[in-house]
Amino acid sequence: MEALGGKTRPGGTRERRPAAAADTATREVAVFEAATRVLAGVALRSLDALGGSVSLPQFRLLAVLGERGKARSTEVARALGLDRSAITRLADRMVAAGHVIRGSDPAHRSVVTLTLSPSGQQIVTEVGTRRRRELTKILSRMPAADRAVAADALAAFTRAAGAGYGVFAVG
Repeated sequence: MEALGGKTRPGGTRERRPAAAADTATREVAVFEAATRVLAGVALRSLDALGGSVSLPQFRLLAVLGERGKARSTEVARALGLDRSAITRLADRMVAAGHVIRGSDPAHRSVVTLTLSPSGQQIVTEVGTRRRRELTKILSRMPAADRAVAADALAAFTRAAGAGYGVFAVG
């Protein structure tokens, strides 16, 4: 019977996990941490052109709305892993900036909906273009076979993370 950290022997004692397995797990986490730093750098650089007018958390809200279209604020909060009050404050700032339109559901007046304004859509488009350009530049430095393996691994990683990280579907 498998147990975390090794196998359980008859009598309930555990074998220790081999050092090689622990080293592999440590290496895997370290590689993903490094990739996270690179991807965060790409995300932040793609926002630089906006001159600081939109923060990364604010952009995440815009990106979710860009992907979903009109959505209930509770759905957006769930997609971003935020509570209702946090999404309300974030949406308030984006409504005040003119990037998000707040509405209500005609069938349920207490339901708050959010949708991108034209300026919000322009930001999502511009940042997405910059991000794809930056990623393309990095990927061009890799052999095609490595790119394919990396894409498959990151697709699996993204699926494992799930919707709580603001991702809805991965090819």
